[in-house]
Amino acid sequence: MNTIIQTIQEAASRLDNTRVSLMEVCGTHTMAIARAGIRALLPDTIRLLSGPGCPVCVTPQSTIDYAVALARQEKVMITTFGDMVRVPGSETTLESYRPHIVYSPLDALQIATAHPDRDVVFIGVGFETTSPTVAATVLTAEKQGITNFFVLPAFKCIPPALEFIARSPRIAVQGLILPGHVSAIIGSKPYEFLSEQYKIPGCVTGFDPADILQGILSLVRQISSGSAGIAIEYRRVVKPEGNMHAQRLMKKVFKVVDSQWRGIGEIKRSGLTFSTAYKKFDVKSRYDISVPQSREPKGCICGKVLLGVKLPPDCALFGKACTPITPVGPCMVSSEGSCAAYYKYGDGTRKPGKQRRKRKR
Repeated sequence: MNTIIQTIQEAASRLDNTRVSLMEVCGTHTMAIARAGIRALLPDTIRLLSGPGCPVCVTPQSTIDYAVALARQEKVMITTFGDMVRVPGSETTLESYRPHIVYSPLDALQIATAHPDRDVVFIGVGFETTSPTVAATVLTAEKQGITNFFVLPAFKCIPPALEFIARSPRIAVQGLILPGHVSAIIGSKPYEFLSEQYKIPGCVTGFDPADILQGILSLVRQISSGSAGIAIEYRRVVKPEGNMHAQRLMKKVFKVVDSQWRGIGEIKRSGLTFSTAYKKFDVKSRYDISVPQSREPKGCICGKVLLGVKLPPDCALFGKACTPITPVGPCMVSSEGSCAAYYKYGDGTRKPGKQRRKRKR
C-alpha cells in the first residue's frame, strides 16, 4: 500500500499545488476510508468529501414519519433493516414500536407467511443495490399468492443525485469515487454523462484500502492530465453494462419517479415506486394515512454533510448532544453515515469522538 500512496503523491505533485476535492458517494466507502485513516495518508492537495451515499441518511423526514404512523396501526407488523430503527422522526422513532429487524426482504416475506392475519410491511429504503432484491421478493410473493406482504417504497437512484452535485455551484467537486455495490447492478455507463457533459472524472472502486487508493490515483491522474473519463478499478465485480438480470427485475416491478432527498429536496427521476401491475404491494395504496408536516431535527446539519458542504465536526451538536447513543440526525445513526464514521474513527487529524476545538479568545 505504501507504493500506491507514493504514486498518488507523485501524481498529486503535478497538480501545481492546486487543491482538489474528491467525493465518495457510497456509505461503505465512507466507513472504509475513515477506518483505514486514508485521509491522513493523502497529500494536502487532495481533500476527500462524503456525499449522499448513505440510503438511510438521504431518506426524508416525511418517510420516517409515515413509517412511524404505519407502526401505530393495529394490524401492521413493521419489518426493516436495523439502521432504520433508531432514526429520529419528528416525534419518535420506529424503535418505540418494536419492529422486526430483518437481513433481507425475503425474511419479511417469511414473516408475512407466518402471520397471515397481519399486514407485514417492509420499509423499502435503499439504492439500486437493494431494489432488485425487493423486486424479486415481490415476484415471489405474487407467485406464492401471499396477499399480506407490502412495501413502503423509498428507493433512490444514484446517477440523478450525482448530476445534482455536478450542477451545483456550491459543491466544488473535481472527481467522484463511484459506488462499487450500486455499480455492480447498473454498471458504469450511467455515469458517463459526468465526464462527457460536466468534465468530471469518476472511478468505480472496491472497498479494500488498496482498492480505494487505486481509485484515488486514477482520479488524480485524470485531473492532472486535464482528462475526464469513467474508470473501473473494481473489474472483478463491476462490468460497464452492469447486471442485466437485476436491471430487468427493477424495470418490471418499479417505475422511475421524482423523489425527495434529505438535505437536497426533490430530484427529478431519482426514485422508484411500484409500476401499475404491482401497485397492490405498495402499502400506501392500502393505508391512507395523513401525516403532519415533518420537522427536521433542530440544529442538525445532516443535509449539508450529505452534500460535502460541511464536515461532521462543523456541527455544533457533534459529539455533544449528538452521539451514537443519543443521535439527533440519521448521519449519526446509520452504520454508513458520515457523522458515525467521524465519531468512531476521526478524520485522520482528530481523535475519534473528539469535539471541535474551541477557538482561542
